[in-house]
Amino acid sequence: MASTSSSSNSQYHPRGKYDVFLSFRGEDTRNTIMGYLYECLTRRGIITFQDNKRLEHGDSIPEKILKVIKDSQVALVIFSENYATSRWCLDELVNIMECTKDKNEKTVIPVFYGVDATDVRNQSKSFAEAFAKHKLKYNDDGEGMLKVKRWRTALSAAANLKGYVFPNGVESDCIERIVDGISTKCKTSVSYSYKVVGIDTQLEKVESLLEVEIDDVRIVWIWGMGGVGKTTIANAIYNKLSSSKFRDACLVEDIKENKHRMYCLQNILFYKLLGENEKCVNNKEEGRSLMLDYLAGDLGWFGKGSRIIATTRNKRLIRQNDVVYEVQTLLDCDAIELFNKYAFMEKVPDECFKDLTLRIVSHAKVHPLALKVWGSLLHGKDIIVWRSALDRIRENSGSETIENLKISYDGLEPEEQEIFLDIACFLRGKGKKEVMPILESCGFPAEYGLIVLIDKSLVFISDHNKIQMHDLIQDMGQYIVKMQKHPGKRSRLWNAEDVKEVMVNNMGTMAVEGIWFTFIQKLCFRREAMKNMKRVRILYICSFISPIDREDAVCNSNCHDGSIEYLPNNLCWFVWHEDPWKSLPENFEHQRLVHLDLRWSSLRDLWTKESWELLPTLQRLDLGYSKSLMRTPDFAGIPNLEYLNLRGCTSLKRE
Repeated sequence: MASTSSSSNSQYHPRGKYDVFLSFRGEDTRNTIMGYLYECLTRRGIITFQDNKRLEHGDSIPEKILKVIKDSQVALVIFSENYATSRWCLDELVNIMECTKDKNEKTVIPVFYGVDATDVRNQSKSFAEAFAKHKLKYNDDGEGMLKVKRWRTALSAAANLKGYVFPNGVESDCIERIVDGISTKCKTSVSYSYKVVGIDTQLEKVESLLEVEIDDVRIVWIWGMGGVGKTTIANAIYNKLSSSKFRDACLVEDIKENKHRMYCLQNILFYKLLGENEKCVNNKEEGRSLMLDYLAGDLGWFGKGSRIIATTRNKRLIRQNDVVYEVQTLLDCDAIELFNKYAFMEKVPDECFKDLTLRIVSHAKVHPLALKVWGSLLHGKDIIVWRSALDRIRENSGSETIENLKISYDGLEPEEQEIFLDIACFLRGKGKKEVMPILESCGFPAEYGLIVLIDKSLVFISDHNKIQMHDLIQDMGQYIVKMQKHPGKRSRLWNAEDVKEVMVNNMGTMAVEGIWFTFIQKLCFRREAMKNMKRVRILYICSFISPIDREDAVCNSNCHDGSIEYLPNNLCWFVWHEDPWKSLPENFEHQRLVHLDLRWSSLRDLWTKESWELLPTLQRLDLGYSKSLMRTPDFAGIPNLEYLNLRGCTSLKRE
């Protein structure tokens, strides 16, 4: 089963719980059975908790771990030679076995990895050695000895359960048997986040179209306008059926965002479904060839019983014989419930708000995203603000959804608006750890601003700690910037054609604050290209493919005359891979510069004057693989430097 969608919507875990909790001794298993087991479970669509940051020598288990243990359907306990030496593992096991006494039908499956069940049951051999040390530690501690007794009881009880005997090493057949067994035990009834409303009927209809009991190959398209819930439905069906109905499953998100990186998506697909190496596709042409071989020849390329679910707004992508589900609008009662969930949270709305709620919901035309955003916007606001918002919504009643969503942007403070637009134009889909320093370098209150945007339902943090937003929200942000028709008068430039027009024709203005784009073909900039763009704080120019992976790693010398005339003194975050200039301009003041990344540049001498010897705010300096670079600055003049990369700078000379 493969499910694809054009936008990510994973701000909540679809089930709110993990299917499987893994209990293991890291030093014994992390680099052997655990990695392969976790991979196989994930490929089946079984959502698995693996604590890679566990501190197994600690004395207490965090509440987060205890909650996962309680909420997961299956606990898989990997008994290994040194399992009993860890008090953490033993406490974890006690909590796991306690959960079997509850009514939540917890299943515990022991795996005996290189040890005998009798040794675990009777605490003999390596387990006896471990408990001798525990007894010595707690010999004069009554409470400690009670803990040791609980550990013994839990080990004996777990070892008496039906499980799997696994020799040392990694045997794929045994792991497949374990995963098969877990698949049959994981319940797939979907218990969604409390904010998902009105979805059950739609799931039933999509599931009926899939007809998984028939042994054919089928593509089911989920079609509808933006923000209507296509991705939510696709994710829900995937999580409901993938672990119980299909041997292998793969969910590929963010296809729209990766439209220029198709081979990256192909790598993910081959890795998850076929078990191929994650980097088996090295370039677009190879990717196209493999995609044709494996996926796109016709439906006959798929194994019998395969199901492909795809979401789209564009009906032209759907072939004549494909099965299509058109997403239905919410019922009035569901629309009101959804709006109230965000506007009032768990509270019962006052009578004075009920009439306004009905009118706002009617103007939303039961559009889920609009209901969610407007509800978040009005949460905690008084009746006057509600009436004002309703007036604004009425004014735009004949406009597109994006214009109505813009109301939420208008309600932000100026710095919050700047953060929102940076994310919408530049930073969507990037890791939070990557984004926050960029925003902070520009002087924005990044943490607070992000919290505000999350509270307003404009952005969310994905399962992989990436900053995400809905396609329509991103469209709204970019629409705001594009309200200026002249590219040179826009605050942000991200489209390669717009950047080319502005930079080649010297059309930039004081309005431009950020330029962020990745190129396929190198652009030839004029020397004075940035002379009029004095307020640019972010300049990011990169190739889609690293020069290491390309043959044309050396910049085309015909694209420049060896120097650039001007760089904005307002620059805070400056990234230019394959920078073609031999030196940076002498009139470039750098007092605000926090991040400088000029990897693979043609620079010979970055520091052409003494003022460059003092960079008070610079924290990161990356000049890697600048093969013509001949000298570095005096690092004593960079007091806040935290990171330095000079790898591959083969022309550096000692002075």
